[in-house]
Amino acid sequence: MTESVGPVARRIREKLLTAFAPQHLDVVNESSMHNVPKGSETHFKVVVVTDQFNGKPLLQRHRMVNAVLQQELDEGVHALSILSKTPQQWEANAVVKASPSCRGGMAADETKKEFLETLKGKAQHGME
Repeated sequence: MTESVGPVARRIREKLLTAFAPQHLDVVNESSMHNVPKGSETHFKVVVVTDQFNGKPLLQRHRMVNAVLQQELDEGVHALSILSKTPQQWEANAVVKASPSCRGGMAADETKKEFLETLKGKAQHGME
């Protein structure tokens, strides 16, 4: 089954190619693994391998990727999983772990919201 690449995935790929000139780049739309409408582009995994990450700690690498994709994050990308490696790290270990299945998405959020409202109500009434 071939999944078509949507406009958000294309834009992510283009921006990362331009910003990092990566030796390896994967952009995977993982939205279908989550509780979102079919065809959504809300959850992505990116694998970026570039010399620009040499000497930079993981947090700085992720900040670099997030900065490049800030517009997408502001405009509807809900989740971005980042694997950022130097070419040497990629050569030593090119394994990309599978992403976990959805843990409930909006349904889980509603359950959490109800639980927190219950706790809030008990606290307001001095109940344990």
